[in-house]
Amino acid sequence: MERMPSWIRQHLAAIRAVVVLTVLLGLIYPLVTTGVAQAVFNGKANGSIVQKDGKDAGSAVIGQLFTDKDGNPVKTYFQSRPSAAGDGYDPTSTSASNLGPEDIVDTLAVPGKKDDEGNPDEGKQSLLTQVCARSKEVGELEGVSGARPFCTPDGVGAVLKVFPFQGKVTRAVSVNQACPAQPFVAEYQGVKVECGKPGEDYSAGRTVPIRGNVGTPAVPADAVTASGSGLDPHISVAYAELQAKRVAKERDLPLARVEQLIRDNTAGRSLGFMGEPAVNVLQLNLALDKAS
Repeated sequence: MERMPSWIRQHLAAIRAVVVLTVLLGLIYPLVTTGVAQAVFNGKANGSIVQKDGKDAGSAVIGQLFTDKDGNPVKTYFQSRPSAAGDGYDPTSTSASNLGPEDIVDTLAVPGKKDDEGNPDEGKQSLLTQVCARSKEVGELEGVSGARPFCTPDGVGAVLKVFPFQGKVTRAVSVNQACPAQPFVAEYQGVKVECGKPGEDYSAGRTVPIRGNVGTPAVPADAVTASGSGLDPHISVAYAELQAKRVAKERDLPLARVEQLIRDNTAGRSLGFMGEPAVNVLQLNLALDKAS
């Protein structure tokens, strides 16, 4: 019997390899791993779902917002940290803001200007202004000072654009405070500070952040910054403790009871030494509902 040409034998060998690998890696391996996961790690394999009254309330490993339909914090609940994932904690858009510490100058919204889709120009907040605005909002919500270094009292980045001429400052602009706002400092090196004019190009000026006379902020860092994934379900113990007084008052619970619930829902450091203790916001809020 005449042997098949070598090219046919090679193709048949390739087809057999594809069939074997498809069955092994596309069928048997997934079935085995799924079976082991369901048998040994059933809760985690199914998304670490947390239930309330027999209904899914969320996931223990994915954060969520506790706000009303207008985006305002629901005062009876502990609030999560900010999220840059979609509209907030969207698992299909997990991401960070990709803004770094040098992102401190805003793009001011120009009144009457519209984008390519016909929407009003909203400008663009720098990372610094986002932090300042969040700190101000949290401070007002919790009844503490929202002041931070490099932030103005009205909640934007305290940044000047300075224009020197022959070694002397001739102009200074508070670029993140749109006119007619009052600049956070009246003068800089003897020159009156101007408010920022939307649409004006200040790129030729030297960027000068102003620290201000602010001590340790009352609002913790995780209350004003998003996590790298945008899905972190935890907040720091410090941020939880900051919110305790407000939640206790809104729910008419003893402060000591709310503080105990915080301790009960605080996870320790990973492996006993990695990271910091953290509070799972969803589990804490569910415990609050049960205690109220």
